[in-house]
Amino acid sequence: MNTLTAAIEAFIHHGQQVRQLSVHTTQSYSRDLHQFAVWLEQTQAAQWAEVKKHHVQQYSAHLFRQGKSTKTIQRQLSSIRNFFRFLIHQHECQNNPADGVSAPKHAQRLPKVVDTESLNQALNEGAAKQEGPLQQRDQAIMELLYSSGLRLSEVVNLNIAELDMQAGMVRVTGKGNKTRMVPVGEAAIKAIQAWLKARQLLPVADENALFLNHRGQRLGPRGLQKRLRQYGIEQGLQQQLHPHMLRHSFASHMLEASGDMRALQELLGHADLATTQIYTHLDFQHLAQAYDQAHPRAKRQDDKNTTDSD
Repeated sequence: MNTLTAAIEAFIHHGQQVRQLSVHTTQSYSRDLHQFAVWLEQTQAAQWAEVKKHHVQQYSAHLFRQGKSTKTIQRQLSSIRNFFRFLIHQHECQNNPADGVSAPKHAQRLPKVVDTESLNQALNEGAAKQEGPLQQRDQAIMELLYSSGLRLSEVVNLNIAELDMQAGMVRVTGKGNKTRMVPVGEAAIKAIQAWLKARQLLPVADENALFLNHRGQRLGPRGLQKRLRQYGIEQGLQQQLHPHMLRHSFASHMLEASGDMRALQELLGHADLATTQIYTHLDFQHLAQAYDQAHPRAKRQDDKNTTDSD
């Protein structure tokens, strides 16, 4: 046996006899460490004392390129880290080269987005063929989702009082019960105004809710999702439409047009405070300007020309 293999066998024996580790754990350690040893032999590190931090980092990157999941790489790094703790205790090494090494993070797979041209065409066609209150409601929901990048829960929980038509703003309660003010584009404002007129034709059981179902109750998440899918089919969209697709379309189109990641993070109301704190050193006026200049369906008029007529 070479020195790499011999040390692994000593570690496994210690785990079984002294630490009383389970068979599953020792098998996992053995598999991970022998894989690492095979890779090390190819890097000319013939003894464990020769292994440095950059070797472990390179091995982590090697596993990543092989398509191993972050969880798998983290487990292998944990095995290597525990192994070197054993070697240090046995005075075979002085330092643990796996300390501080973390697994590369795989990029999150985001939902598909609808391209700007297709989405604008669908919204324009939808606006041109509204036949009743529920169709006007669906148009308003579509415009608002794309205009402001809201979450499904934020839309269904909206109350009429949280809309400021004059200013073109909406107060949204997001994750963690946190509120934020979000701009609403001119197309969405017009669609909402048309819906509020049509809303009076329905039996109203919930006076506060912005969006109602056919019984006059607050429209629920499943009902909204179903209507959105139907809207996409009626307008000939190739993708199956859902609320988060519109949120990601909003984010993608805004970022593509403005490149302003900081403004976008505030508009989306990101829950990751550590990330938000880095990018939120902006005043409200800058957010509104970034929105007006970048969003393809904003085109808001000056305040003096905007009315809140019914």
